[in-house]
Amino acid sequence: MLATLKKAWSVPELRRKIIMTLLLLLVYRLGSFIPVPYIDSQQLSSLVSGNNFFGLFNIISGGNFENFTIFAMGITPYINAEIIMNLLVFAIPALESLQKEGEEGRKKIAQYTRYLTIVLAVIQALGMTLSYRQLLVERTFFTIFTVILIVTAGTVLLMYIGDKITEIGIGNGISLIIFISIVSRIPSAIQNIYQYMQVGTMNIVTLILLIIFIVVATVAVVAVTEGQRKIPIQYAKRVVGRKMYGGQNTHIPLRVNMAGVIPIIFASSLTLLPATLGQFFPNSGFTQWLAKYFAWGTPLTTILYVVLTVAFTYFYTAVTFNPYDIADNIKKQGGYVPGIRPGKPTVEYFTKVMNRLTLFGGIFLAIIAVIPIIVGHFITGVNMQFGGTSLLIVVGVALETVKQLESQLTMRNYQGFLK
Repeated sequence: MLATLKKAWSVPELRRKIIMTLLLLLVYRLGSFIPVPYIDSQQLSSLVSGNNFFGLFNIISGGNFENFTIFAMGITPYINAEIIMNLLVFAIPALESLQKEGEEGRKKIAQYTRYLTIVLAVIQALGMTLSYRQLLVERTFFTIFTVILIVTAGTVLLMYIGDKITEIGIGNGISLIIFISIVSRIPSAIQNIYQYMQVGTMNIVTLILLIIFIVVATVAVVAVTEGQRKIPIQYAKRVVGRKMYGGQNTHIPLRVNMAGVIPIIFASSLTLLPATLGQFFPNSGFTQWLAKYFAWGTPLTTILYVVLTVAFTYFYTAVTFNPYDIADNIKKQGGYVPGIRPGKPTVEYFTKVMNRLTLFGGIFLAIIAVIPIIVGHFITGVNMQFGGTSLLIVVGVALETVKQLESQLTMRNYQGFLK
């Protein structure tokens, strides 16, 4: 990775893209120190530390929610809007045909996604502000409107920064923003470990075991993220005029973990929902029962967490991977999978292979997500409940960014050779 970065920095065009990416990410980090007015940040910080749902949200936002800065909502509304639009593309024929129009169609869908992001940001900001009116220093219409306007504008600015990084920088802008948000929490995590060592919650043996776990988990995440099943494709020879086309062999790579970290985020949000509702209505006996038996880390919620993670892995893979379209495109181009008839048998073959890969990927995601919870029971007082989620995001984004750098370096070498 370091060699790739060194080569990319020596190329003026890539160096300019890297600098623009770093400058835009710097703008994001500077905005993380601008607090929203009229909010009691100390009371909010104590609330976040005692709520697992807000703890996950705070990690993804890079601590902006705990400090309630202008980026308090993070990029979550945009992620939700993208997921909703992906689902609507398969549900609404007009959007599906628009997606098949090529670049212009994708630009139109991206524009709809931005509009939906603004709507979701306003709704989320309104819900946050009204649910926690006690955090407001002054509870007036003006203060509520100001808080909603500022945090919504912060999300829109983050969306713009992410799109600009994707357009003129290196890597996926939204993914890099989440990456920086998590990495920015590393110094505070190291400080917490030091405090644990001081008070005796952790000892040197526990620290060594923790480091070994992080290294082993990182290697496993890299192996599964890079793992893929290559489906061989053979194209038949055909004569067009006086020229012969086809006859070559290629393959279609199917990734083991095609859903990424999305299933873990969805599963954790739903698992924490009952206990969160119990905190909203503390006087109800039913909600108190929910808060007791659906508390994070109990056997019931851990089993539910695993089941939901695997289920969402299947669901998100089914949404993003369409075996019918792939089989149809292969058939139109005169290709086939060796030993498999074109058409319906090819669709069934792709579905069978993808189901097996998804099962392994879902179980792997569940293990990575649950191990920190299990380790947390043995190391009393150490909060590492979302360590697996953070590790998956950081490693995945780093690998994708380096791949994009390598592809641009390869493309530039080919262009230089042709010129």
